[in-house]
Amino acid sequence: MLRLVLAALVGAAALVGCSSTDDDDDEGEAESGVVYTDDAIADGVSGILATPDLAVGRQRFGIVLLDRIGLVRLPVVNYSTFFHPEDGSAEGPLQTGQARFMPFPEGERGFYITELDLDRAGRWSIAADIPRPDGTVETFELGFDVAEEAAALAVGDTAPPSDSSTAADVSSLAELTTGSEPDPALYGTGIDDALAASRPFVVVFASPAFCTNEVCGPQVEVLSELAAAHPDAAAYVHVDIYENPDEIDGDLDRAIRNPILEEWGVTSDEWTFVVDADGRVAARFESFATYDEVEAALLAVIS
Repeated sequence: MLRLVLAALVGAAALVGCSSTDDDDDEGEAESGVVYTDDAIADGVSGILATPDLAVGRQRFGIVLLDRIGLVRLPVVNYSTFFHPEDGSAEGPLQTGQARFMPFPEGERGFYITELDLDRAGRWSIAADIPRPDGTVETFELGFDVAEEAAALAVGDTAPPSDSSTAADVSSLAELTTGSEPDPALYGTGIDDALAASRPFVVVFASPAFCTNEVCGPQVEVLSELAAAHPDAAAYVHVDIYENPDEIDGDLDRAIRNPILEEWGVTSDEWTFVVDADGRVAARFESFATYDEVEAALLAVIS
């Protein structure tokens, strides 16, 4: 049986990110905090938790599945969840369902996504039977931790009036993003401006040039598509993970983490928040979220 032990540490740099300046990854631990045991490697299927900031309540849950060939791309995977008290026992299954594969646009990446009802803090696990090409079925198990409260802002929280820079504050959009073709529509309104105007907004925290790992997708492009489709319905704000994108020049040793991230509790490197006209978080998405996911959350706010 496959066993993958995940240290899903909520907080600081242990969370999954699009990039990292931490070089202490060579002991078998990825930037995400995922630790692969020998059994997991031997059995040929491994996983990466795409949404490690998990707290009590209904939570979006994403996981990348990989085998010796590459990405596992089955349309759906059946799963069961279990809670593990401190005595080492297992309670459950507490929830069963299907996680659907969510491919990223214009690429080979993607992960499985579902909604989990997590009714208590502590150690949990998810188990899934994965059909293999040879007709066998392999059981995949993943342990993860659930906190009483999330690190990042949760649904219902009041958004902070962050003083995010706009095009009016700089001489070039290259000072605001590592993206090679910045969309002016994403840099016309700051977070504080949208809140002061009681205007719904979607904000993406990401650094496009350093979006390279398995759970990071073209989120800023999705934001541009939303801005084009619903230009007057909301404000659209991109905040780069780094506050000096024009000075990095491909070298993350030069990068300075954007202090606005702390105001939002963001410790990993790709987040999207939908905020309503009252300034409260209506939806949040850790790691890549599809156009359909974010649009549905936006339409619920503006309708």
